[in-house]
Amino acid sequence: MNSEKLKKRQSFKIIASEAIMVIAVIAIVSVLALIVSGYWLNSDFEVERQGLLQVSSIPTGADISIDGESSWLQRTNTSKVLPSGEHEVVLSKEGYDSWSKVVNITEGLLYRIHYPRLFLKERTPVKVLDISNSTFATISPDQYTMLLANSTTKWQIINIDSEILEPKSIDIAPYFPGVSLAEDAKVGLFSGNIIQADWDQDNHHILFEIEFEDAIEWVLMDVKNPDKSINLTKEFGTDFSSIKIIDHSANSLLAIRNHNLHRIDVSSKAISSILVENIIAYDNYENEILFVSEQIDGSYEIGLLKLGDSEAKPLATIDSPAIVAISKFYDDYYFTVMQDDLISVHQKQNYDQVTDYQLSFAPDQLKVGHHGEFIIAWEDAKIATLDMELGEVREWQIENEHFDWLDSDMVYVIQDGDLIVYDFDGYNRRQLAKNVSSHFPAGITDNKWLYYFSDGQLIREWIVEH
Repeated sequence: MNSEKLKKRQSFKIIASEAIMVIAVIAIVSVLALIVSGYWLNSDFEVERQGLLQVSSIPTGADISIDGESSWLQRTNTSKVLPSGEHEVVLSKEGYDSWSKVVNITEGLLYRIHYPRLFLKERTPVKVLDISNSTFATISPDQYTMLLANSTTKWQIINIDSEILEPKSIDIAPYFPGVSLAEDAKVGLFSGNIIQADWDQDNHHILFEIEFEDAIEWVLMDVKNPDKSINLTKEFGTDFSSIKIIDHSANSLLAIRNHNLHRIDVSSKAISSILVENIIAYDNYENEILFVSEQIDGSYEIGLLKLGDSEAKPLATIDSPAIVAISKFYDDYYFTVMQDDLISVHQKQNYDQVTDYQLSFAPDQLKVGHHGEFIIAWEDAKIATLDMELGEVREWQIENEHFDWLDSDMVYVIQDGDLIVYDFDGYNRRQLAKNVSSHFPAGITDNKWLYYFSDGQLIREWIVEH
C-alpha cells in the first residue's frame, strides 16, 4: 500500500472516529436533557414522562417505601424518579416511629419533602431544671435559648443547647413597667402581664408587649447586653398599638400609632414620619412592606412600599379588609391576600394572580413557613394549609385553638396534658408526652432534645439515638 492511500485511510479513520464522538456526545446530551425534562423508560421499556421526588428526614438514613415497595437502595436524603400521579411515601427507621404521606407527582417537576421527623420510640423524661417559681417562658427561633420570667425583677436566660443547664440572671427593673422595690428588699416585684414576646432572627432580642394597670407598654430586651434594652413606649412617649421587628438585629422596627405606620430606628432612637395612613394590616420581607389601608371612600387599597421610597406602589383596590403576607418560594416572591373566606396568591412582579381558594371558614390569622413552602391560615381550632409544592389547600382541625410551633415545620397542641404534634398540613398526628403543662412552650433543640414543662420542672428527652 503506497503512502498516499495510507494517508487517505488514516484521514478517514480520524474523521469517522470524530463523527462517532460528536454523535455520542449529542446522544448523551439529548438523553440527559430528556431525563432532566422528566422522560424515562418504564418497566415495559416505553418512554414516559415522569417526575422527581426528593426526600430528606431527621434523623437521616430512614428507609423509604413507595407504594408499598422498598429496597436497600432507598434511603432518605436521596432522589427518586416516579411516574406522575399519586404515590404513598412511608419513612421508617429501627427504633423510631414512622412517617407517611400521599404525594402527587407532576411530570417534569421536582417534589421536595425535607421536613419529616421521626421520633425515638423509647425515650426517658429527665428533670433538668426546677421552674416552680416561673410564670412565663419563651424559646428563641433557633431553639437554643430560653427565657424564664417570674413575679420578681430577676429573670433567667438559659442556653438549652447544653448538657448541663446554667441559668443566668437578668435584671429587668430598669426598663419594664409594673416594677416595685421596697427599701429593704433584695429583689423587686414584677406585676405586669406579658401579652406576647417575639424574638428577632438573630436570637438576641425579644420584643415584649406588657399590660400594666390597663395600659400597654412595649419593651425591646437585649438578652446578650441587657443594659441596651429599651422601653419603647416611654422612650417615644406614645402609645403603640402594634410593633414588629423587621431586620435581623432588631435595630429597625415597624410601629402603628393612631392607625398610621411608622418606622423606628433603635440605635438613633428616632421615629419616622407616617409611612402609610389608616393601615389595616401589613407584612414585610426585608425592606419591602405589603400593606392594606382604608381609603376615604370606604374601599381598601393593597399597596407595596419599599423603605426609603417616597411613595408606595398601589397594587389593587378591594371592597373589604384583608390580611396579607409576603413569601419567597424557590427564587420567586409571592403575595398572599386573605379576604373573608377567600385566599388568593399573586406574583410580586405584576401582581398577577396565580391561584385562589375558597375556604369553608373565614380565617383571622396568617403565617408563612420558614422556607415559604407553605402558608397557614386559621381561626381558633380551624386551619387551612396552602402547600406551595402541591399547589393545594387542605383544611383540618386540631384539638383546641391554642397551638404553637414545635419547630419550623411542625405544630403542637397540649390537650388534657398530652403533647400532640402534627406536620404543618395536619398529617402525621403523634402523641409525644403526657402530663405536660399548657402554660409553657415546648420545643426541639439541635434536633436531639425535646423540651417541655411538667409539674414545675423543665423536662428534657432525647429524641434521637445517642
